[in-house]
Amino acid sequence: MSFDPASLTYNDTSLIPAIAQDAATGEVLMMAWMNADAVAQTLKTGRVTYWSRSRSALWIKGETSGHVQKLIEFRVDCDRDCLLLKIEQTGPACHTNRRSCFYTVIEDGAEKVVMAPVAD
Repeated sequence: MSFDPASLTYNDTSLIPAIAQDAATGEVLMMAWMNADAVAQTLKTGRVTYWSRSRSALWIKGETSGHVQKLIEFRVDCDRDCLLLKIEQTGPACHTNRRSCFYTVIEDGAEKVVMAPVAD
């Protein structure tokens, strides 16, 4: 059975959340948005492509930073309204130069940063 990106359930701005997870370790690295074109391009090229809401344009992860995401496995959730991308990450995933975007823990009502930026 062939896959059609139009079969996914997009929100009212034609986007779907995509969670990037390290395929080897299971670590959740980031969440970003995709539209149907980003989904199709990711599946075609194997390079993870997102939709940049701030630029209103496709964004190939690592295109300028070199922090590329290679698609290993593409999963769709049961409601078809969220994606899980198992990836191979080169360099940090977060624009703050951290391995993961999820580097802040809320503990006892306070924020605690638990991951330092990667050294250059």
